[in-house]
Amino acid sequence: MTDPVQDRLDFAIALAVQAGHMAASMRAGLGRPDAKSPIDFCTEADRAVERLVTEQVRTRFGDAVIGEEYGGASADSVWVVDPIDGTNEYIHGTKRWCVSLAYVRGGMIEAGIIYAPVDDRLYAARRGDVAFLNGRRMGVSRLAHGSVPVIEAGWSDRVPIADYAALLQRLEALGFEFRRHGSGALALAEVAAGLNDGYVELHMNAWDALAGLLLAHEAGGVVNDFLADDGLTKGNLVVACTPEIGDRLMEAARWRS
Repeated sequence: MTDPVQDRLDFAIALAVQAGHMAASMRAGLGRPDAKSPIDFCTEADRAVERLVTEQVRTRFGDAVIGEEYGGASADSVWVVDPIDGTNEYIHGTKRWCVSLAYVRGGMIEAGIIYAPVDDRLYAARRGDVAFLNGRRMGVSRLAHGSVPVIEAGWSDRVPIADYAALLQRLEALGFEFRRHGSGALALAEVAAGLNDGYVELHMNAWDALAGLLLAHEAGGVVNDFLADDGLTKGNLVVACTPEIGDRLMEAARWRS
């Protein structure tokens, strides 16, 4: 008997690598990017990768697709795609960008894959199983480094900058170090790999968040229920971290004046 989730996970791993290589090959020849907002951009590579993923998913499985560039509608069996997370970083020639694919069935994130082509890092997880980086099991930090927790704090202009500044103040008051590196999906994957201790963002879209949240959860982390309150189509708060700081980071993220 075939396993429909495993079939999709195996397919998505190969597809993410193909998509990442496609995006990498296009970067040198890009024209001027389109500005969706003062800090959010789209390139022809974003559109081409999303078309590739959508066409292959629909041909192979007939599933619905929700993507950052072309949208889509929710369904019982749906893929959620960010063709290039970290487009600004991609445009500027840094390593901080990736392809993010998540498969959702019956309101549950069943599989998540993040591929960072420049470093050839492939993160993959299935719900109820373990999470892997390049085929090796990974886990959250458990603060084994013995230093202060390091939190990546994402921001978009969907949230007032004053609210973001207040979040940073709360993190500092808790004794946490914070940073922002430009790819929320990669930051969530790095929580899963123990490369940082947590990630928080006051509002994130599903295509940025779902794969990374599953990775962090299956690697032993604490995550919020992103899909609550129609997070799939409206976006939501994101918190993912090593369990030792879970309560404090959740409180900091949900605090309102």
